[in-house]
Amino acid sequence: MSKKKILITGAMGQIGTELVPYLRELYGPDHVVASGRRIKPECSFIDQGPFELLDITKPGDISAVIRKHGINTIYHLASLLSATGEEDPQTLWEINMNGLVNILEAAREPQCSIFFPSSIAVFGPDAPKVKTPQDALTRPTSIYGVSKVSGELLCDYYHLKYGLDIRGLRYPGVISNAALPGGGTTDYAVHIFYAALREGRYTCFLKEDSSIDMIYMPDVLEGAVQLMNADPAGLVHRNAFNVSAITVTPAELYRELKKHIPEFTINYEIDPVRQAIADSWPDSLDDSAARSEWKWNPKYNLETMTRDMLDVLSKKIR
Repeated sequence: MSKKKILITGAMGQIGTELVPYLRELYGPDHVVASGRRIKPECSFIDQGPFELLDITKPGDISAVIRKHGINTIYHLASLLSATGEEDPQTLWEINMNGLVNILEAAREPQCSIFFPSSIAVFGPDAPKVKTPQDALTRPTSIYGVSKVSGELLCDYYHLKYGLDIRGLRYPGVISNAALPGGGTTDYAVHIFYAALREGRYTCFLKEDSSIDMIYMPDVLEGAVQLMNADPAGLVHRNAFNVSAITVTPAELYRELKKHIPEFTINYEIDPVRQAIADSWPDSLDDSAARSEWKWNPKYNLETMTRDMLDVLSKKIR
């Protein structure tokens, strides 16, 4: 395990903030290079291992970092998310797609392994809503979803043509107790916890019955590493596995929170842009391919995630 030299792009995003220390604990601080376009002082890991200012829209800069640190594995997390992307589709494409092309090209010569996170957003209204199959039609209606489908196909192409070992997961909404989300459609599932503890009330931007899959950050981290360490002989799909852990609506999450905070109240002011995106996504994903091909098995459900979130956050903000 110590032979890995890992580069993480987008290291100061919601997932990267926790993936960096997680990987450094596994492989050693000197073996994990965090990177981002700017420094966020609140990210304590910056001083605990190598860090590079890196703009993924500049191909030469990526190659220079790979050479400098002898990188052989890349977790490519840098991207714009769904709601932010609808405000500026051109910038999303520049970062999500052109940035991915630059990463793939830089990885070709040194044959770096790559982890590329995709999203539930690849599925559009034509896909089955319940238990959406691994190989269901991907016809998204958001620019974020379009970029993720294109990214999946591009990763498959680079694997077939250049032999790059590229693997990835289709993440549902991600819930974290460490970092706030950054402009996604499922951000409410994090914000609601802070509001419950701080104000005792929350205004939700999605309808109360909007059912979307979620996943708790500890399962995100473990799943990514488990997939990257899986025997390639057992991987039929390799790239873009459905993963599911918690299927929940805002109303169901609210009721679970009320078990712990009885005085908590909620109301709804619908954001039409985010609601339209959520309505185009599946209610739930079929992750049987991940479970059979590399033994995906999330540890957290709605009840255990809620208890852990409240336990951690109550110590941070009260």
